[in-house]
Amino acid sequence: MPSEYTLEMNNIFKSFGSNKVLDDVSISIKPGEVRALMGENGAGKSTLMKILGGIYHADQGNIKIDGEAVQINTVDDARRNGISFIHQEISNVPSMTIAENFFLGKEPKTKAGLIDQRKMHRDTRAALDLMGIDLPTNRQITGLSIAKQQMLEIARAINENAKVIIMDEPTASLAKAEVEDLFRQVKMLKEKNVAIIYISHRMEETFLVCDTVTVLRDGKFIGTKNTSEATEKELISMMVGRKFDEIYGQERAVGGETLMQVKGLCSKVVKDVTFDLKKGEVLGFAGLVGAGRTETALALFGIDKIHSGEVWIEGKKVSISSPKEAIRAGIALVPEDRKGQGLFLGHSIAVNLTFQVLKEFINNLRINRKKEANLISTYQNKLSIRMASVNQMVGELSGGNQQKVVISKWLASKPKVLILDEPTRGIDVGAKAEIYKLMSDLSKEGVSIIMISSELPEIINNSSRIAVMSEGRLVKILDPDVDEISQEIIMSYAVEGGNK
Repeated sequence: MPSEYTLEMNNIFKSFGSNKVLDDVSISIKPGEVRALMGENGAGKSTLMKILGGIYHADQGNIKIDGEAVQINTVDDARRNGISFIHQEISNVPSMTIAENFFLGKEPKTKAGLIDQRKMHRDTRAALDLMGIDLPTNRQITGLSIAKQQMLEIARAINENAKVIIMDEPTASLAKAEVEDLFRQVKMLKEKNVAIIYISHRMEETFLVCDTVTVLRDGKFIGTKNTSEATEKELISMMVGRKFDEIYGQERAVGGETLMQVKGLCSKVVKDVTFDLKKGEVLGFAGLVGAGRTETALALFGIDKIHSGEVWIEGKKVSISSPKEAIRAGIALVPEDRKGQGLFLGHSIAVNLTFQVLKEFINNLRINRKKEANLISTYQNKLSIRMASVNQMVGELSGGNQQKVVISKWLASKPKVLILDEPTRGIDVGAKAEIYKLMSDLSKEGVSIIMISSELPEIINNSSRIAVMSEGRLVKILDPDVDEISQEIIMSYAVEGGNK
């Protein structure tokens, strides 16, 4: 009798030394089912998937494919059993063609023992056509977007008759249109009865694309629910072990006197943006992708040229034509791309955290290590940065701890205005709660915050007021003291702009 499940992982245990990472975890997935795998960093998601993908070996437990027990000790074992792992970091060889990447390590041979180029390109073409990918098989991977490379990885998995495809943060580097393309690919895979394990920190994606969701916490199985029957609050509570209100439970910052005024700001994207920022408030910026939120931040920080308009801070007009001038005026920017723009990944936590204020520690060409250590200790404790030591490479930290280092770097410069662009993107729910508490604490200390976020619950629950942008313009500032605020209302302004 055929099995009901494509994949069964039963009673999986895994420890690294004395650290128990997985403790009796079991999951079962049906053909054509999209299963979200959720949990905080350190919950055991990656370890469980690495066991399935043949990268790690379980201490105990068994794996079944289509009801048959299988041994998966290597990556090749996983592939032979129909398991494909599409990593967040795509592993194609850029200098090779699409066809060469498709058959890398398993090239078809002619009777003479040579690589059968004709068959390789023919089979690749058939796989691409099946997934609706219109790319020449002899094109090099170099220059292809991450989205296109992900589509090729999916097509290659189908070509290898994959029964289970693991997608690890597949939309992390994609634009909105590319995300929609990926979702179409997922729908096609469902129709082909491929089981998909979907790992993402983005809660809205779970409800859009997944049929079911399994939650892990501290290496343990917490539960599996149908997404049609679950709520965001419920899943968050399962992941962190505490109620939703304890995460978004910070008191709303009200703000005092006006700290900054922006009048008629124009740049290459921003059009006549005017707003004021009060001392100690969190002004949330909402809008669709391309609405001009990030570009407003880039102009205020001197990265994008200001074509016209004025910026006033504490009643004084300031000139901002470079980041150096913005910093001098008391403005700090935590960018959306923390890895590419906010950190030196190949350097230590100490170097990254003190970089912006290094001159304060230098005396007669020598660094005052005691003063430097005190500063690092202050922000390590204030932001609860989990690290092995201050000499640990910042690239080794989790996404949430990397974000805390970036924020610490700018807090050390004592800014008056802190701009946070997508401050919780790619970090788990527990780390999000810590960032929210930090924002609340900073506002109480008098720091004014501009928060740009695509997550509307984040905007609604953490903002003093909400500025909605559309097509480069600020079309509405919503004040909870006088305006009704909901996701639908914010989106209506974001979509309809000034026509609302």
